[in-house]
Amino acid sequence: MLRVYFTSEDLARVRVATGPDYLWEISNSVQTLQRADGRREFGEWRRWARPRLPESCRLLTPLLPPQGCSPDFLTPTYGDRESLQAAVDTLVRTPRPRLRADLTRVAATRRLPGWTTALADGDGAALQRLGQVLGAYHRQVMAPFWQRVRAHIDADRVLRVHGLLDGAVDGLLAGLGPRFRWRPPVLEADYPVEHDLWLNGRGLLLQPSFFCWPTPVTLTDGALPPVLVYPIDHERDWSCAQPSRRPDTDAALGQLIGHTRAAVLSAARTGASTVELARLLGVTHPAVSQHVKVLRTAGLVTTARRAGRSLHVATAEGRALLRSGECGGGAA
Repeated sequence: MLRVYFTSEDLARVRVATGPDYLWEISNSVQTLQRADGRREFGEWRRWARPRLPESCRLLTPLLPPQGCSPDFLTPTYGDRESLQAAVDTLVRTPRPRLRADLTRVAATRRLPGWTTALADGDGAALQRLGQVLGAYHRQVMAPFWQRVRAHIDADRVLRVHGLLDGAVDGLLAGLGPRFRWRPPVLEADYPVEHDLWLNGRGLLLQPSFFCWPTPVTLTDGALPPVLVYPIDHERDWSCAQPSRRPDTDAALGQLIGHTRAAVLSAARTGASTVELARLLGVTHPAVSQHVKVLRTAGLVTTARRAGRSLHVATAEGRALLRSGECGGGAA
């Protein structure tokens, strides 16, 4: 079990990440790729991804096994969250003491391959090689899905905001899912080992993850900036069996012409349920569902479901279309 201990200062400093974290998604997906469970959620993606893995990417599996601890330096805190290169650059600048401490801790639980000795010594070539492997892995088996990853993490973030608005921080922490139990001032979570995280006034970053499975993840070293990575709810109207595709713009926009559909997209900018949309637009629930279906097929909204409630959220592409309509004088 994982126990996260909050002070009153920590409760005022809880944040939800603004989007996916490249290195957490890479790390979690490498681990998920090696698992056999989660077939409904990841089975098709595994079958698609495994034959496409470059041979070099197999260097990642000893560091990121499906069970057991992994080095904290593989998921550093970095500034530009929109750039994989910024994340990799931060990783390859990891100080030697951190590298050695992390790899020594991991080596105490299982045997590591010989090449990790150079990594523990802070060898520049070994670090650059690791950075290249991470980049190749992302390009081959994650980049084709990244638009979808971002869309569903955006949807989860809207769920968290609704939880915060409805029940303050208690509502946010209590609504993280069935693997969590909020017993103030302690957040408990299913976890493969016993682990206590004392925040001590530093606050907590909640990081939703597409590939995190099946339990949340946190850093082993409690002295590092606190982060709790948790699995998003995969009970959505989508399948990760195929990579994201850019919609046929002309065809998609042709379907979108009309005030009602534009209003649905606009309302979904901050997230709205089917009931809320029907009430706001003065149309029936089936009509809302049909409009949402067209928007979702065009890649402009995504739908998150929680406790029998569907929440429709505009994707990055949907928000861009809204902005272009506003600049151009409004939607048709």
